Amino acid sequence: MLNTKRLISGEIFVTFYKVCIELPRTKTSIEKAKMANTFSQIYIQIVFAVKGRASLIDLVWEERLYQYISGIVRSKKQKMIAINGMPNHIHFFIGMRPDCILSDLVREVKKSSNKFINENRLSNFTFAWQEGFGAFSYSHSEIDRVAKYILNQKQHHQSITFKKEYHDFLKEFEIAYDEKYLFEWIE
Repeated sequence: MLNTKRLISGEIFVTFYKVCIELPRTKTSIEKAKMANTFSQIYIQIVFAVKGRASLIDLVWEERLYQYISGIVRSKKQKMIAINGMPNHIHFFIGMRPDCILSDLVREVKKSSNKFINENRLSNFTFAWQEGFGAFSYSHSEIDRVAKYILNQKQHHQSITFKKEYHDFLKEFEIAYDEKYLFEWIE
């Protein structure tokens, strides 16, 4: 897992450690089957946008949002590796247990973080996430590269739009799509 600590100066210190998730065994399953534990290495990058692609995530409170989302992910027994984004979208990268239903996790993250933002009046406008999300899987050897990519979102988006970035993901992962079902783009 990637553990980040952001200093007041904005510097980020990063420490990596392996995400290897062992599912618990019940005594009954051990006695009956004498089977090995389930071990997995499932790494997923999740991307979703603010409704209407409005730039509502403010630098003043984005760190609070990322900490809140990280807490949701941990409460669902998943490992947060990296999280970052832009005013109009976020990326987060997790080590996922095989018993996790990804769509349920993302639904909970979006629902709870939306409520958190609005109840704490972090945005001057009513906040909502767009429907849908992108999920992209990676091998263990790519953890460092993907985490750094996510942590460098601000620099990355100085030269590429979210629309181009998202289309590039879909092409790289060979995901068929219909443009009308993608995010609402602001040109």
